[in-house]
This record gives sequence, structure tokens and C-alpha cells, in this order.
Amino acid sequence: MLAERVVDCRNQHGEGVFWNPADGLIWWTDIEGRALWSFDPESGESKKIPAKDRVCCFAPRRIGGLIVAFADRVVFLDPATGAEDLIHRFEPDNPDTRLNDGRTDRAGRFVLGGMNEVSGAADSSVISIDTDLSVRTLFAGVSCANSTCFSPDGATMYFADTPDREIVAMDYDQSTGAVSNRRVHADFSTEPGLPDGSCVDAEGGVWNAEWEGRRVVRVAPDGTIDAVIDVPVWKPTCCAFGGPDLDTLYITTSRLMSSDDVLGKEPDSGGLFAVKPGIGGVIDAPFNG
Repeated sequence: MLAERVVDCRNQHGEGVFWNPADGLIWWTDIEGRALWSFDPESGESKKIPAKDRVCCFAPRRIGGLIVAFADRVVFLDPATGAEDLIHRFEPDNPDTRLNDGRTDRAGRFVLGGMNEVSGAADSSVISIDTDLSVRTLFAGVSCANSTCFSPDGATMYFADTPDREIVAMDYDQSTGAVSNRRVHADFSTEPGLPDGSCVDAEGGVWNAEWEGRRVVRVAPDGTIDAVIDVPVWKPTCCAFGGPDLDTLYITTSRLMSSDDVLGKEPDSGGLFAVKPGIGGVIDAPFNG
């Protein structure tokens, strides 16, 4: 099965895609391009909203507006005016780390993690922002946080520290947001790419975009890979189900660190892709704070 380009946005580093049923739009970020993007599947219209800094991941708020993780801070953002309300500064004592991947849990908390973009050292962390805006560290020792997503019933959190080439599962206490019983869910050591951003489907499968692997794979609940979506560019980054019926898988891609020769052969790199894999998705909860 092959994904097709639906938006020729040529993002420097597309990431953090999600469906917002409140406005009927697919949203994502171009981290290095410093912009938010949206796409209307009904009209085919796409829009770009410039950002003052790198937006690493974000989510809609239940009461309107966005919760946004810039590289060094998490804020409430009004996309119409650019006005910010600071919630949290991320790892201010470590200038080599920045925020990277995150999603909301089923209760509407924002769970997100960082990366060391200078040395790749495992000295960043994963944090949770609760609905009362309290912030806590879920775990540390992270090199490059990715794949954060939650099972349909909310009782399992999935995560990848990308260089480890595996997706792990953790028991997730929805009442407190605590994690426990970390174990390997899927081994990517023989996969062509590295585990990047993920989402889940209605049957509990985890769909993962393989960085430098030219594909998105489905990890079944038993941890085996049982479906492959070919993406005709080198660097898929993240995926999410969207559309009114949640039956379309949208895939962001990147042009980051790609040579002119590669980009010449793959001009669709950095575009937004889509495919109907024959299974439905699950809506991420809006941030409930």
C-alpha cells in the first residue's frame, strides 16, 4: 500500500500531526521551518501560520487555542494573535536539549519528551503537564523522545527513545498519570528505519513512522509488524488518523539533513502524505486544562 502526497508543503521538518474534530482540520508543525500548518480534507485547502520559534509538538485545548511545546518552553498560544502564556520552561540548565515529541493522554494531560540535539546523550526526560498545570517528570535518561501515544482504553502508554530501535509499552494510571512496568513492545533492530512518531488505531495497533525507512508500519497488539505503508520519500516522521470517519492515515515527512541529490530525486520530501489503510483511528483528547 502506497501513501500519496496531499500537500506539497516541503516542510524542513514536518512533525507532530493530529486531527482536530473541533475545526475539522489536520494540524502539524514544521519544526525547523518555524511554522504551524493545517489541512482541510474537505476543501483541500492548506494554511501556514508562521511561529516565532521552533514548535516541536502541540495540541488543541478544550476551551480553545493551543498548548504548544516550543524547543525550550510550554505555553498556551493564541494562533490568531501569537499571544503566549508560559506554563513551563524545559530543562533550563541543559542548553543541549529541547522538547521533541508529545501527545495528550485520554484524560487530556499533555505528555511530552525531549532530546539532546547536540551530542545525542541520554540526558533529557519525559514530562507530564496535568490539567491543573502541575508538571512532573515521568522518567529521565532520554536521548530522543518519540512515539508517545496511548492505547484506546488509555491504560497503556507507548514510547520510543529512537536510538534504542524499539518501542516500549508502560502501564499507565489514568487517574494519576503515573507509568510503571516498562517493557519492550516491538523490536526495530531489523527494520530499515528508526522508530519516530506514532499513533494508535481503534483495534489497539500502533502505527509508527520509520525515520529514514521510507515507510510507516503497524505494530499489532502482540508486538509483531503486520502491515506496511510505503512512503515515497526517505524520512517519514509522524502519523495520525484523521478525517470525519477517522479512516485516513496522515503522514508528515522531513527534508532535514538530506542532500541536494536526494531532494532532487525526491521533490515530495517534506510533504504531507495520506493513505486509507482499511482501519479506523482514535481521536486524541484535547488538553483539558
